[in-house]
Amino acid sequence: MTKGKMLYEGKAKCVYDCAENPDYAIVSYKDDATAFNGLKKGTIQDKGIVNNRVTNHLMKMLEENGIPTHFVEEINDRETVVKKVSIVPLEVIVRNIASGSLSKRLGLPEGTKLSSTVLEYCYKDDALGDPMVNEYHIAAINAASKDELHCISVYAFRINDILSAYLKKSNIELIDFKLEFGKLPDGKIVLADEISPDTCRFWDSVTHEKLDKDRFRQDLGNVEGAYQEILKRLMGDK
Repeated sequence: MTKGKMLYEGKAKCVYDCAENPDYAIVSYKDDATAFNGLKKGTIQDKGIVNNRVTNHLMKMLEENGIPTHFVEEINDRETVVKKVSIVPLEVIVRNIASGSLSKRLGLPEGTKLSSTVLEYCYKDDALGDPMVNEYHIAAINAASKDELHCISVYAFRINDILSAYLKKSNIELIDFKLEFGKLPDGKIVLADEISPDTCRFWDSVTHEKLDKDRFRQDLGNVEGAYQEILKRLMGDK
């Protein structure tokens, strides 16, 4: 598969037409890192490689467990063929343990185990700062239909169960994570975007060491080492 015209460049990825198939696109992962809606910028060496390979590994695992995704095939360490989708303009956030903005909003100490899993939605709009919305806002702005939102919520909780159990085998605790979904031309909802140390909070389940982008956000150091550790634990890479 070869890249055609660039369709989109985001903070972490570029998306291209697929020259051989108009129904496919090619995603290329970058090493650029941003935080706080782009206010903090930097580079994490080989981040693109880690995010591409980890995402594909987890997407394939989720597919095997009944979650439809946009994944088609990995071309190389940084590039992957995916099905073209119309992205639902919502960030879907699943939280198991208090951290980040939830800790600040609710006054919960970081690391507090939540009594039940929390599902949140944010409207994808950089200019607005991706504001949090609820199902009534989503209906009012036609971001997703009632049936689509129900499907997304069912998938999100199911993904949480599958991922949490899978990561536990590698001594990784899934604190929280962000998902994005897309619609195929026939309207079918599928998991899209990525599942990586950029979009998930991964902690060592024994030491509670952070193994994700919080190391970049919070200037904790050894950011590259944390990303490589996730790759090593999940895929056995040295």
